[in-house]
Amino acid sequence: MKILCVFGQHNYGDPQRGLGYEYANFIPAFENLGYDVSFFESLNKSMYSDYVDMNCRLLKKVDEEKPDIIFFVLMTYEIWLETLEIIREGNAATLIHWATDDSWKYEQFSRFLAPMFDVHVTTYASALKKAEQDGMHHVALSQWAADSVQMKPPIAAKECCYDVSFVGSTYGNRKQWIDELKDAGISVDAFGYGWPNGSVDDQEKNRIIRESRLSLNLADSGIVFENGKASRSRQIKARVFEVPGAGGVLMTENADHLNEFYRLDEEIIIFENIESLLEKIRFYLDNPDRRDALAQAGYERTQNEHCYEARFEPLFKQAFERRQTRQNKTTDIDFQQFEAVAVRHRLNFLLIILKYILLAPCVLIWGKQRGHRAARRFLFECSWRFFGKKTYSVTNWAGRLFYKHS
Repeated sequence: MKILCVFGQHNYGDPQRGLGYEYANFIPAFENLGYDVSFFESLNKSMYSDYVDMNCRLLKKVDEEKPDIIFFVLMTYEIWLETLEIIREGNAATLIHWATDDSWKYEQFSRFLAPMFDVHVTTYASALKKAEQDGMHHVALSQWAADSVQMKPPIAAKECCYDVSFVGSTYGNRKQWIDELKDAGISVDAFGYGWPNGSVDDQEKNRIIRESRLSLNLADSGIVFENGKASRSRQIKARVFEVPGAGGVLMTENADHLNEFYRLDEEIIIFENIESLLEKIRFYLDNPDRRDALAQAGYERTQNEHCYEARFEPLFKQAFERRQTRQNKTTDIDFQQFEAVAVRHRLNFLLIILKYILLAPCVLIWGKQRGHRAARRFLFECSWRFFGKKTYSVTNWAGRLFYKHS
């Protein structure tokens, strides 16, 4: 059976930022499950002239490959709602979407895209509840996992090269955490985009984790609003499973439902603030036997329960069952319909005027590169709030005006 993957090969579509998570982890799992895998790049905009070109090429890929499953991981409006509808009507493929960051993206993104798929997958119980309240009963709850191909048993603390390591970009409050640990005398080696050590590939990342006595995960994703109240968002991300799967000892901020996957402070280590983190780092560095036992327990749990093959099989079964209820009107991609749709993506004089009205103050404040991004972000934030699902259609303003900076 054939599966077509629609996501980015590299993080944010930028080859300098290393292989994208889904490309590095999902594709091997699909292959292990026996699928013939093909790939369509949806994040690297330098490969296309505009979103018309990108969407048209996707339709051609679908028409040529005739996959049994199309597996999407979408960022924003790169693949239009109209394109998804043309695929649904003109191809027998089962459509699955794996949503990221639904703790905050459900309201602005997933609720508009989810109806286009046979199964929309979220990793947040809160998003599943919202979807059910919105009348969508094809949303499935799953979770991130570890790549079974790269799992390795832990080594003893005495054989490790690093005391504490962190692998990840420098956004948010991450630099503050690392600086505070260093100020307290903890030896921390940080890797990734924005750190002096730079980015590392997936194989090197796993080596660093395995050869670290302790591996740090910072789960704070900023402020989110639930029912009008602000709160900190601590997410379960892939790193939670990657670290013990690679033979490392995970130290992470606690998050909702984390105890459903691991025994806390027995298979992984949790902390609430810098004081508790420092206390636990010092304890496990001073007690290597306790560290080694915890590493082995976390590895065994991950190996037995938290690989992607185990995550995907029930999702595919659910998606195939739902696909049987959907009847196609045609058996071929309707390119004439796409051409009629694509015309609406063209710019007009009023939109060009709007672009420069937005750009003028943004470029003045932030400069040319960041100014374009700021203007696009402002337009996007206004769009999903006031125009809803049109933000993800062919006529969306942000994609039409700011293709290169989207």
